[in-house]
Amino acid sequence: MNNRVRYKRTIARNLITVPQAAKSLARLRHLVEESKIDLVITDFEPLTCHVGHKKGLPVISIDNQHCLTNAIVSYPRKYRRDAAAAKLMTRLMTPRADAYLVISFFAAPVRKRNTFLFPPVLRQEILDATAVEGDHTLVYVTSPAPALAKLLGSVRGRFVAYGFAREGQEGNILYKKPSLDGFFADLVSARAVVANSGFSLVTEALHLGKPYLAVPVSRQFEQVFNAYWLEKSGYGASWDELNKERVEAFLYNLPHYREALAQYPRQGNGALLAKLTELIASYT
Repeated sequence: MNNRVRYKRTIARNLITVPQAAKSLARLRHLVEESKIDLVITDFEPLTCHVGHKKGLPVISIDNQHCLTNAIVSYPRKYRRDAAAAKLMTRLMTPRADAYLVISFFAAPVRKRNTFLFPPVLRQEILDATAVEGDHTLVYVTSPAPALAKLLGSVRGRFVAYGFAREGQEGNILYKKPSLDGFFADLVSARAVVANSGFSLVTEALHLGKPYLAVPVSRQFEQVFNAYWLEKSGYGASWDELNKERVEAFLYNLPHYREALAQYPRQGNGALLAKLTELIASYT
């Protein structure tokens, strides 16, 4: 879990792909004209927003990132520079949308006009799932983490781990190869989750009532923000680095986190879809 988001490298990579972006813009303009598009819906994707504005079309944005800019939220003071950069990037991605449908796993007062807050959008498999409490903790990393593997090997308990580029049982850890169905089954039956704090996995785990130990990717403010609010809401814990004591403390406190998760709002996608239908009707 020692991943880092390297801003300079990301900017350089984006500069390299500018010609492709120009081609995509041209294709989008052609598509809008040819298909007589009346409205643009974007999920934090800037090209469609840009084309929509150029063509004078209504633009609806659906994402979780605008919670940072369009709602009244807090975050650790030590990350205020990272927060400022994240706010700037968020405003640049989909500016001047006619409506912002913001998804969030916690409640926050809205501070911008034409902004509406909704529960996270979840795939149907999660909405239909019946969660059970097994005896394993699900661990997920985006790249092999030998230090974490060694650490978990010293902690009492059973772990099912994905992303470590290995397979098979080693001590108290069962390593598995990537599998959408396998991961889904292990998530539904886990007693808890240890992973980075990407929005999708966090919100799926919370909906299923799984306490979450978050280790945000270094220098990625969105993950820091998610981890902060996850802990603030009482649904789990967050650490920049793990050690044996922190993992054991998290596992010891699972009953406390489950009590908080019992009050987690599980509302599905209906409210957001109803609002989207209303906005489409009003704009077209």
